[in-house]
Amino acid sequence: MLETDYSRRKVLKTIGAGTLALALPRFNALARPAYKPKIALQLYSIRRQIEKDFDGSIRRIAAMGFEGIETYALPESVPLEHAAKVFRDAGLKVTSMHTELPAGDKRDGVLKLAEAYACDIAIYPGWPQGDKYKDAAATKHMVDVYDEASAFLKSKGLRFGLHNHWWEFELTDGITPYYYLLDHVSKDVVFEVDTYWAKTGGQDPAKVVKRFGKRAPLLHIKDGPAIKGDEALKQVPAGDGVMDFPAIVRAGGTNIKWMIVEFDEYANDIFDGIQKSYTYLTKNGLAEGKV
Repeated sequence: MLETDYSRRKVLKTIGAGTLALALPRFNALARPAYKPKIALQLYSIRRQIEKDFDGSIRRIAAMGFEGIETYALPESVPLEHAAKVFRDAGLKVTSMHTELPAGDKRDGVLKLAEAYACDIAIYPGWPQGDKYKDAAATKHMVDVYDEASAFLKSKGLRFGLHNHWWEFELTDGITPYYYLLDHVSKDVVFEVDTYWAKTGGQDPAKVVKRFGKRAPLLHIKDGPAIKGDEALKQVPAGDGVMDFPAIVRAGGTNIKWMIVEFDEYANDIFDGIQKSYTYLTKNGLAEGKV
């Protein structure tokens, strides 16, 4: 449900955002996790705003209290060195970078990003679906591809990671691709579990996070109906959809280093949605920010 309910806005005005966060749906104060990972934002969430005003958009994110940001392929109008300086000046750590697969002539570009951002984790986002996991043979082939990418980055002092959508959690030719990758790729490969897409793919996100353990130091945090198709993009601030984030944080515990808020789409003002997600996560003790 989108944040349009008058009674909730009235509560916000009368008792404050901190108390409101404790009253948000499905949250049990007694179940508050003891450990709080840091909170970041995937910049893809504000891609349209970045195209209009990069510097101002980044400053708004920093002002909310975010500790870090995760990058995507920024517009050509934003020079790499300028972006890196804006991040530094805003006090935002680049937690990780969504990049092309570091293979062939794409390797140098990934290394340049890592140097400019002072970031040691390159995440292959895995989009679009393509034929990577169309059958067991294709999935097994991707193990070799990912191991090669990981070995290259490791030789440069960097780490390689994988990000999921829903299809990696669907049974295909007798195997579930993301679980197969967990069991077969090099132990150097890390995983960024997108908890929303895992649920959309039919999984219990808390169980997924627990199973991946230390291999999944990064979690993508978004909320909504978690129904495949166009409905999946009707995303809402964290706490307003079907996701059980307290259970996810308890399941991951100290293995979770960063909770990375993301919106693929949002029908209302995106900065408002991001602020609501930040408030829900930090005021309920699920993540730690600067504010």
